Amino acid sequence: MPYQPGLHILAEFSVTDILSLSASAPCKLFFDRLIAEYSLEKVGEVYHDFDGAGFTGMVCLTESHLSIHTWPEFNLATFDIFLSNYQKDNSEKVKAIYSRVLSFFEATEIKRTELVR
Repeated sequence: MPYQPGLHILAEFSVTDILSLSASAPCKLFFDRLIAEYSLEKVGEVYHDFDGAGFTGMVCLTESHLSIHTWPEFNLATFDIFLSNYQKDNSEKVKAIYSRVLSFFEATEIKRTELVR
């Protein structure tokens, strides 16, 4: 099967409730549910909570990755997700997961870039 480029979304969003950006535990549970619901395979993860507030998280998937970095002091987060299209087109999954992330954080999109690679 020839290589089919996958969809990579890189985004920045703001939130009203900065508590959602302050600690990684709720986000980790949410990401785990998304990974199971969309039949993705996690191969590793790292989350780090910063002193004071804010966190970063990176989940490696057999399909590629998703990551988040938060700045509650600015009501701001960055998020990215890339799923390769090896064996099937995952573009709709990428879009759906991104939409679910915005809903989970009750976020307002500031900037979104879509790359097909």
